[in-house]
Amino acid sequence: MGRYFPVVGLVLLVGCAEPAGPPGDPTAIAWELESAAIDDQPIPIVDGHPITLSFTDGGAGGTAACNGYGGSFAMTGSDVIFTDLAWTEMACLPEEIMDSERLYLEALPRVQAFAMSDERLTLSGDGVELVFAALPQVPTAELTGTVWVLESLVQGDSLSTVTGERATLELFSDESMLGSTGCRTLNGNYTIAGAEVQMTELTANGECSSDLEAQDTQVVTVLGSFRATVEGDTLTLTSSGNAGLRYASQG
Repeated sequence: MGRYFPVVGLVLLVGCAEPAGPPGDPTAIAWELESAAIDDQPIPIVDGHPITLSFTDGGAGGTAACNGYGGSFAMTGSDVIFTDLAWTEMACLPEEIMDSERLYLEALPRVQAFAMSDERLTLSGDGVELVFAALPQVPTAELTGTVWVLESLVQGDSLSTVTGERATLELFSDESMLGSTGCRTLNGNYTIAGAEVQMTELTANGECSSDLEAQDTQVVTVLGSFRATVEGDTLTLTSSGNAGLRYASQG
């Protein structure tokens, strides 16, 4: 009978094998497109015009290089589909930005499955592959409850001096905000959407002289939707096109 023991042992080893792990949950993380292809054609990723994806109870969406987009999704196991996509219709230059957006929005409805590993999310389907990198969470606790004073306007790697009256930004835990541009006062409400802060309402009051119009426009544009990083007493907001604002906490 001893000659049968190796066979029994083999059966026991197979029976004790661990099942495959779960596919992971991408809905708790905000994502930015890192590389992509559709029908063997690379989808261009344009610096300063990211493509993002976030999941909420109401659906999925983000920024598609130029325009905001959103729709429905259904997820079962490692299967996922995106339906009922819609987006805004603003035009951006150069044309490569619009090509990036168009190809991505063509690819997303063809997605059928997802996989997660090493802070990467891969969406795949018929002739498409979209690879996303995880984005850091919005530092909400560090943002709120502080008076931030605008020190510089940011455009790519360049900084320019702020002029006019003192420009400030205050974000409160109840998702309201107060601020100023150097010539106009601001008030409104915001929400956290994935890795971005987005203004759901923003009102500007006052008038600006011609020499402050460009500064006023950049402040209002960046505050519309931005990513935030806090390093010590410095807050940097970054928006589409590598435009940004740099603040210092009021001592």
